[in-house]
Amino acid sequence: MGTFHDDKHELHGTTIVVDTTSDEIFIGRCEDIDEREVILLDVDVHRDGDEGRSKEDYVQHAAQIGFWKKYDRVAIASEKVVSVRRLGDL
Repeated sequence: MGTFHDDKHELHGTTIVVDTTSDEIFIGRCEDIDEREVILLDVDVHRDGDEGRSKEDYVQHAAQIGFWKKYDRVAIASEKVVSVRRLGDL
C-alpha cells in the first residue's frame, strides 16, 4: 500500500514547472500548492536569458535531459505565479 497525502495538492510529488511574473522559472518536485504559495523541493531556477536561453528554451531542454537541483526548498508566492505545468507533459 502506498503513502497517501489527502491534505496535499493533487500535484504533490510530481515534478512541475512554475513560471512567474518575473524573469524566473522554477522546476522542482511539488510539495504543496495552496492559496498562498507553491512549495517546491529539489529545485532548479532559470532566469530568462541566462546561458542564452529563454525560459521556454530552458524548460524544453530540461524536459529532454533533466535539470540540476540548486535549492532544497523554494516557496513562491501565489501572486507571482503565472502558470504551473507538469514537466512530464512537455
